[in-house]
Amino acid sequence: MTHVEDELNSQPECWQRAADQAEAQARALPVPGERVAVVGCGTSYFMAQAVAALREDAGQGETDAFAASEFPHRRAYDRVVALTRSGTTTEVLDLLDRLRGTARTTAVTADPATPVMSLADETVVLDHADERSVVQTRFATTALTLLRAHLGLHSDRVVEDARTALDTPLLEGLLDRAQFTFLGRGWTVGLANEAGLKMREAALAWTEAYPAMEYRHGPISISTSNTATWMFGEAPEGLAGQVRDTGGLWIEGTLDPLAELVRAQRLAVALAAARGLDPDRPRHLTRSVVLAP
Repeated sequence: MTHVEDELNSQPECWQRAADQAEAQARALPVPGERVAVVGCGTSYFMAQAVAALREDAGQGETDAFAASEFPHRRAYDRVVALTRSGTTTEVLDLLDRLRGTARTTAVTADPATPVMSLADETVVLDHADERSVVQTRFATTALTLLRAHLGLHSDRVVEDARTALDTPLLEGLLDRAQFTFLGRGWTVGLANEAGLKMREAALAWTEAYPAMEYRHGPISISTSNTATWMFGEAPEGLAGQVRDTGGLWIEGTLDPLAELVRAQRLAVALAAARGLDPDRPRHLTRSVVLAP
């Protein structure tokens, strides 16, 4: 079994531990009414998109998400939350250093022996969800689970759905598709983006991701009998029928959207194996992006 397979299979247990410790970590996390930015790079950026939408929809306060390298320094925030598995990513460290004295900062990381621990005002360490693999799975989803639980939006059903996602076979014929599109609405747009990234990283697959309503505005033109369109969460009325009319395979998300992401992770690993690729050694990628001075 590859590292990424082992790690993605451990997600139900990782999520439960994160949910259980959310209350103890509350002092380090945003409080209602704060104006918050959530930042990250790659997978962590897509988790930031999900967190920002969840928090604002929950009425907790204005919340934005940015790639760490694109943070708008002219905007004022009460708190900036940085998601960083390795704690060494250059763009995140540079941002936290620059924010000193201007906004309260919190870093959610997997490794306590890294520079991010001294740069952030508050830290949350999810070392039980650390990973050996380059391709992120459990750290990202565990960090999101912690923040969902902090918002009061986690339930036991999420963990059970994750187990279902791991135990249920992938759809027959799915590996034969030439192209995959992932769709989301609200907080699940970030999950759709992450599903597409997993497929590209692990399997070198042609994948795209969009807000569901945007799929009608051009991207649906690529849908054919050789493509799959996967919805995270509830689909806009009529969209499933429109995709099926093209001949494309429509996949309705029936589980909690975070558990649907686990299914997409499994697809990425399975497709990599079918193509003779090693998902633990994705092309041109490293576990952390550390830029030379």
